[in-house]
Amino acid sequence: MADEKELRYDPAAIEPKWQERWAQNPAMYAAEPASTGKQKYYVLEMLPYPSGQLHMGHVRNYSIGDALARYMWMQGYNVLHPMGWDAFGLPAENAALKNNTPPREWTLKNIAAMKRQMQRIGFSYDWEREVTTCLPDYYRWNQWFFLRMYEKGLAYRKQSKVNWCPQCATVLANEQVIDGCCWRHEDTLVEQRNLEQWFYRITAYAQELLEGLDKLPGWPEKVRTMQRNWIGRSEGTEVDFGVEGEASKIRVFTTRIDTIFGATSLQLAPEHPLVPELTAGDKDLELQISAMIDEQKVARETDNLSNLEKQGVFTGRYATNPFNGERIPIWVANYVLMEYGTGAIMSVPAHDERDFEFATKYGIEIRRVIREVGESEEETPLPFVSEQGILINSGEFDGLICEEGQDKLEKYAEAHGFGEAKITYRLRDWGVSRQRYWGTPIPMVNCPTHGLVPVPDDQFPVLLPDQIEITQEGGSPLSKVPEFLNTTCPVCDGPAKRETDTMDTFVDSSWYFYRYTDAKNSAGPFAPEIAQYWFPIDQYIGGVEHAILHLIYSRFWTRVMRDLGLITNDEPATRLFTQGMVIKDGAKMSKSRGNVVSPDDMVARYGADATRMYALFAAPPDRDLDWQEDGVAGISRFLGRVYRLVQRYAATAKSADAATNNSAPPAGTSLALLRKLHQTIAKITLDFSGRWHFNTCIAAIMELVNEITAAEAALASGEVPVPVVAELLRNLVLLLAPFAPFLAAELWEELGGEGAILRAPWPVSDPGLAKEDEIEIPVQVNGRLRSVVRVSAEADNATIETTALADAKVIEWLAGKKPVKVIIVPRKLVNLVVK
Repeated sequence: MADEKELRYDPAAIEPKWQERWAQNPAMYAAEPASTGKQKYYVLEMLPYPSGQLHMGHVRNYSIGDALARYMWMQGYNVLHPMGWDAFGLPAENAALKNNTPPREWTLKNIAAMKRQMQRIGFSYDWEREVTTCLPDYYRWNQWFFLRMYEKGLAYRKQSKVNWCPQCATVLANEQVIDGCCWRHEDTLVEQRNLEQWFYRITAYAQELLEGLDKLPGWPEKVRTMQRNWIGRSEGTEVDFGVEGEASKIRVFTTRIDTIFGATSLQLAPEHPLVPELTAGDKDLELQISAMIDEQKVARETDNLSNLEKQGVFTGRYATNPFNGERIPIWVANYVLMEYGTGAIMSVPAHDERDFEFATKYGIEIRRVIREVGESEEETPLPFVSEQGILINSGEFDGLICEEGQDKLEKYAEAHGFGEAKITYRLRDWGVSRQRYWGTPIPMVNCPTHGLVPVPDDQFPVLLPDQIEITQEGGSPLSKVPEFLNTTCPVCDGPAKRETDTMDTFVDSSWYFYRYTDAKNSAGPFAPEIAQYWFPIDQYIGGVEHAILHLIYSRFWTRVMRDLGLITNDEPATRLFTQGMVIKDGAKMSKSRGNVVSPDDMVARYGADATRMYALFAAPPDRDLDWQEDGVAGISRFLGRVYRLVQRYAATAKSADAATNNSAPPAGTSLALLRKLHQTIAKITLDFSGRWHFNTCIAAIMELVNEITAAEAALASGEVPVPVVAELLRNLVLLLAPFAPFLAAELWEELGGEGAILRAPWPVSDPGLAKEDEIEIPVQVNGRLRSVVRVSAEADNATIETTALADAKVIEWLAGKKPVKVIIVPRKLVNLVVK
């Protein structure tokens, strides 16, 4: 055995040594498709914004992916595990304004600092494939994709009402407005402005994006539900109501055309294009509607639209119901929004709660056109919104059930030319224009003669100037840079102006994982045959906060690339895992809240292995983790125990090949230790297969170490044969490798393990040894836990009952009473019912 004085665990000495070795080791990198016969496995964590410092929230996310990557390597897969940087964005501009540092310089300096942190913590990233989205070799392909979409009509420009963050001084996509505020500035209300903007036509894929969610069983249901709600598919009918005395018509969308005979008014959004025409000359009416528009604007900015007190004004004009020719008053209502549906609704107060409230307030007629099955018209309560009813007061359609009525009324409208079936979506096209500097330049020019002209591919990349003056005065800073702004038209060589908006940074993160597969390619974004080998991603890992913003955009982008012939897959990732947050002082750990814990401090005190292993041990990976530094210290002490245990018997284990090994089967202490070892292997292997209970994996390793430590006298005396000692220690180190890779590598070398531990085969459990010989059964009395008994794993219910009734604690709790009922959940529970 080694001298105890030499057995001090010193991660500050062990970890840098292995960090340096790994940096030069090609075993850390994925093999190219043509050079391997192995099955591929692509594991990926969402790339970070380079803020300059990792915190423990990052470490937790990356530790999950790294443990999985290391496990899959040991299972013999060709693993791709890359990392890069989501490097464009407003924080760099804000830092430039604050620190007088150019965004490029600030960003690249932060990337270098964070990369050093990742390497010190030992994440097994393939740095040969590193991607930095703010560098021209990446963003030139953003421009290339833009033009391919423009050619297919998927990129277009239009005047539009947009979300404007006054603090960012730029446009936000709908998905970037959270509770009426900017997603980056939680206290800044978003304004509405009309601007000429570029859009990606994500709505062209709305139905496919919706249907694709049913083909993603490996994604959390919460994420799929969020996307379904955001896409917001509605099936219904569009119907034209004529305007009395006018040639114009008002088109409404309804999902309940079966109620159209009960429409007693039409309501228009205050910004409906017909409103000025209908109210012209009535100054009082115009002022009231202007006030409604202002009210809606404030409600949008505070995300309070659903709580608006319903207000309306009668225009004095009438529409005509095309089904019965009835005159219907036209109102303008503050709760009707121009951006949803057609900006006009037919109000059926008897069968819609919102319409009922409005009609009651303003004295508008309420007419039943559906009665409840089995009830008379008078007995049907109001408002009656169920679709399980019978049509009444609906002319020739009386007596139809609602579903049949919807079908017949819709067909009638189509046959008579005043309506048609329609599917609408809540999803809106993706506004990608940003009036900021630090982003991908949009590759278009404005020519006085030829209008909008694309920049030819052979002029890519359109370079972002390095040094410019950045202000927040509104409008793009690039418009104030003559050498960027002024150019020539690719068609006529005449003077032209460049587009000065830059792209939304979510463009960068919508396809970066494809670039990882072929990161050095200068002829295209990636080689299709290489991407086809790696895709789809086998396991994607990141926060649930990206369920809409990033994930829906990346699904859209994947389909666009598929239709361009670059890939064959429909979805970017087969499985998605959303990890819990790290909580400190009652709030999510983040730089903005000032409650971050630097991994550098933890590594300096306890080592990288203890830091990352605590992040995996303190809570299940899908739950929030309440940060406790004492927990890191505890993991460090445990790793010290492992280090000393292995070192004490390393020489013995290394001599196993030379030891005389009789063929006698293990017994006694040896059998008990091997049984525990193989049960631990089986448990951890099962957990890696999809359950990801890494906290219980580590707990199982701790139990194994406890049992080996408790048997040290038998190890030291030779009672446990040398081959058994070797099997115990080598497999212990292999089990530890995904969670504490530095220590595992050090101990693997001490044990004489062959090659890099990263490529060592994962241990295989012996089913005979892993089988439990005894199990613990909780015993309850009237539903309360009173004892725990041990029985054979093969025990039948009668034996379990007998053992439970003979237990001393149970006898004490029964106090001479006989149970009136014994409930046994096989292998799980005994409950004694006593009166």
